Amino acid sequence: MERSILKGLQNSIIKKDLEVGFAGISTDTRKISAGDFYIPLKGANFDGEQFIDVAVDSGASGFITTNPEVADKFLNDERVKFIAIVPDTKISYMELAGKRLEEKKFKVVGITGSSGKTTTKEMVYAVLSAGFKVHKTALNHNNEIGFCQTVFETPDDSEIVIIEMGMRGLGEIELISRYAKPDAAIVTNVGTAHIGRLGSRENIARAKCEISGFIKPDGIFIAHDDVLIKSAVLFGGEKKYYSIGDVEVLCREVGFTKFRYGEDIYELPIEGNHNVENALSAINVGSFFGMPPDRIAEGLKNFQSIENRWNIERVAGFEIINDCYNANPESMKATISTVLEMYKNPTLILGDMGELGEDAAKYHAEVGSFLNSHPKLTKETLVITVGELAENISSMIKNCQKIALKDSSQVVNYILKNSDIGNILFFKASRSMKFEEIINEIKGEV
Repeated sequence: MERSILKGLQNSIIKKDLEVGFAGISTDTRKISAGDFYIPLKGANFDGEQFIDVAVDSGASGFITTNPEVADKFLNDERVKFIAIVPDTKISYMELAGKRLEEKKFKVVGITGSSGKTTTKEMVYAVLSAGFKVHKTALNHNNEIGFCQTVFETPDDSEIVIIEMGMRGLGEIELISRYAKPDAAIVTNVGTAHIGRLGSRENIARAKCEISGFIKPDGIFIAHDDVLIKSAVLFGGEKKYYSIGDVEVLCREVGFTKFRYGEDIYELPIEGNHNVENALSAINVGSFFGMPPDRIAEGLKNFQSIENRWNIERVAGFEIINDCYNANPESMKATISTVLEMYKNPTLILGDMGELGEDAAKYHAEVGSFLNSHPKLTKETLVITVGELAENISSMIKNCQKIALKDSSQVVNYILKNSDIGNILFFKASRSMKFEEIINEIKGEV
């Protein structure tokens, strides 16, 4: 970490003896390298400030703390070159991250939404990588700490940083956006994920649109065409809204979609209208950064799904579609629709969806009604529901075969005894259901 970035803490510095910058930033005393700057974070069950002495003994040559007594203890320690007393170590971490973004002049793309934000992040990365040096949020590191880690892991020669922003309540995306200051901000959609915490889609829209409050004045807000989003956006500058109605689908096959958007034609190595909409975000971001349509199209062709998100593989003679990274009613309906449209007589293994509050049973039943009335549903389609909440999906299904199982342990045995080799098996549930363990058991890996 460069010395200049520490100027963001200037008012709280009590010891400064720096000739060079720090080797890096560490929040974990088990991973400290010589010359690191230690940031002690606090959580419900841990307090990093209790391990400042361990950090120094492990090689840390600077740290921040909220405790003046701890600062005094190391004031004359020659191993320690920098100490700052701060009100909140997490906020200071974010301030330092924001300072690095500013100093390196990285462009920032912020992405949030009820569903599809990680897939959209990967599509934006694929597009922008066709024209720029790009760094992105890793895996699901989409909270405040993940934001900081992403920024400090970004190579110096990068041009654009893609920040995925998740949330569990109001104010969380606002906090990240305050320090990220995006040039382009994306809201993929507003659904019912986290409605148990926020109470209504209107509140979810408010929480998601907090990302728009700190967009740079010459930036852009890109979002799904939704009246709730439009009513909650906080940005007065350029806005671009999109929907599947804006495109003409020219070809739809397994693992391939070709579509026209505006005057240009794009190809996507994945199926589903929801993924086409995700791609529209990426196209609009690329256009905002001045990329020509042919370069944007080239980038989209290079998109790759991440693990447990619409991964297709042959396992034990079955064709498995693994989309069990997470689930909410909107993503469940979208992916079910894609499977029914693209495959003949699939087996749908659907599990509980979490964080839907007191109306969880109703939302599961709505998925069942949607599935039961889908025009591509046939009597040969088999729906296996897993879990107490998912039984509400099963209860609404009248037009195809169905079975409700209590837990995941029953699924493998049922599939192996009752499914024909070559069948399509589609897995979708919230992460807490651990459906990947079912797939691994079918593979014989457990």
